[in-house]
Amino acid sequence: MIKTTGELITKAQNKINCVDVISAKTLYDEANHAVIIDVRESSSYENSHLKESINIPRGLLEMKIEKHCENSEIIILTHCAGGGRASLAALTLHNMGYSNVHAITATFDEIKDVFD
Repeated sequence: MIKTTGELITKAQNKINCVDVISAKTLYDEANHAVIIDVRESSSYENSHLKESINIPRGLLEMKIEKHCENSEIIILTHCAGGGRASLAALTLHNMGYSNVHAITATFDEIKDVFD
C-alpha cells in the first residue's frame, strides 16, 4: 500500500521531538551551541531566512550535515515552511545517529516572527 505524504509526516512526528516555535527559541537561547537547519529549497532560503540558520535542502541533508554538525549530541532544530519537511528531516537525522534533534512544527512566518 502506498503511503501519503501526510501519513509519512505523522509517522515521523511520532518518532521525533516536535517543538512549537516558543519552545524552539527557548532551546536555542539556552543552549551553549545549537544549529538551526532550514530544509527548504535554496530559492526559498534566498528569498527570506533566519539570520542564524543554515540552509541544507532536505534532499541534500544526508550529504551535507556533517560539514555543519560533527557532534552527534549537538542541539539541531529543523524548520521548513510548515513543519512537514522539518519533521521528515529530523527523522532522517535521528536515523543517522544525531540524538538531540527537534523539528519546529510551525509556519515559517511564525518562526521568523519569534527568532528575528
